[in-house]
Amino acid sequence: MPDFSQIVTERHWTPEQLGELWGLSADSIRRLFEHEAGVLVIERTRSRRRRYRTLRIPESVAVRVHRKLSPNTI
Repeated sequence: MPDFSQIVTERHWTPEQLGELWGLSADSIRRLFEHEAGVLVIERTRSRRRRYRTLRIPESVAVRVHRKLSPNTI
């Protein structure tokens, strides 16, 4: 179980920021992280057709996913 007191105070990245850092599109980052444990997902619906989702990705979650995707990481 993650330490939520640490996650609350650590840096959180937007998909755009993390995408720029990793050389990926913001959409690719959203797909990678939208169901990842620990990611803050804020969702609101303006109409029946349109759903708005905002993701904030804690640094520790970004590190965990990066390690999972990088087979040569020690």
